[in-house]
Amino acid sequence: MQQLNTKQRLLNVDAVRGFALVSIMLLHNLEHFDFFFKPKNLPNWMIQLDQTIWDSTFFLFAGKSYAMFAFLFGVTFFIQMNNQAKRGNDFRLRFAWRLLLLFMFGMVNSAFYEGDILTLYAFVGLFLIPFAKLKSKVVLIVAFLLFLQPFEIGKLIYYLQNPGIEVGDPQSWAYFGKLNEYIPESSLIETIKGNLTNGKKAVWLWSWENGRFFHLLCLFILGMVASKKNLFVLTNKNKRFWLKVFIVSIILFIPLFYIQKNLIGSIDDKAIRVTVKAIEKSWTNFAFTFVLMSGFLLLYFSKFWQKILNIFSPMGKMSLSNYIFQTIIGTTLYYGFGFGLYKYTGATYSLLIGIVCSIILITFSSWWMKNHKRGPLEQIWHNLTWLNSKK
Repeated sequence: MQQLNTKQRLLNVDAVRGFALVSIMLLHNLEHFDFFFKPKNLPNWMIQLDQTIWDSTFFLFAGKSYAMFAFLFGVTFFIQMNNQAKRGNDFRLRFAWRLLLLFMFGMVNSAFYEGDILTLYAFVGLFLIPFAKLKSKVVLIVAFLLFLQPFEIGKLIYYLQNPGIEVGDPQSWAYFGKLNEYIPESSLIETIKGNLTNGKKAVWLWSWENGRFFHLLCLFILGMVASKKNLFVLTNKNKRFWLKVFIVSIILFIPLFYIQKNLIGSIDDKAIRVTVKAIEKSWTNFAFTFVLMSGFLLLYFSKFWQKILNIFSPMGKMSLSNYIFQTIIGTTLYYGFGFGLYKYTGATYSLLIGIVCSIILITFSSWWMKNHKRGPLEQIWHNLTWLNSKK
């Protein structure tokens, strides 16, 4: 199979990123952008349909979409580092500046939606910089240790040695419980204030409690190594590699999912049960993430599927813009300061709204990228990244 030129070579990465973004958008719509509310007085058939759609969508994408997005963050990091290295430049310091800019974009996004991931990426991305020039074997060992969830394993060892310790509810729950104080209200100012104070505490605590910080850095590192190894080039060798990833991921996922659904609940000690659940769930999501991503990339080797999957590419090329656009659109639709649709839409209608919003943003992205080199926010990010630089 012929090696593609650089522009073509990245289309599959853009397509995966666009697919991840669409799946994130569908989840956010089902959740009413973190404001969980079930409409009242629905017929039984609608309640059952809502539950089926909720369970299916969360099984497919919850904990996996953000992971694909994170993996591709590492891919982009290496591409930027490598491109600058070819010009004789060390990109690490400027990447740190770029992360600060991303954090600022994330704070804008957080003003509308507390569940923002950009600020998390910006923070964890700083820890990726020291690995930029280390050997792949070294960083893969670190990635494996991060995958294991070392903090949770340490807690588990402690609880096993000290059975019967009482643990309370996660700290994040108290902050999530305060959403009712400002999300249903009609004041945009109060919503912004609540999201940037209470909301940020809730999400960062929740991310820590669920091992997101360790897995984010793990995924960043894996994406960096995959990009370094040119694993996205359409060659027969890489096709075999992604097929192996697909098979191994399924083999790992099946027993992990069985354990999650059938065995963890039988652990009597609450502290041990909660900790094992956090570790096991992160492993299960990790495995299924690579089932989805490798399956997508394998399909991309087919010219027929390329034409279909490239529908996501324009959206992936301007993922920063689309991530923030979908937040502004979604919160305006569901929150009290906007149309307040959270009161009327269960999972079925929310999924349909998410699909319509995805089609609109895909269409807009396709039009925009035909007329511009970068997305609107990507261009601002690029210009600020290279401020006062000769590039």
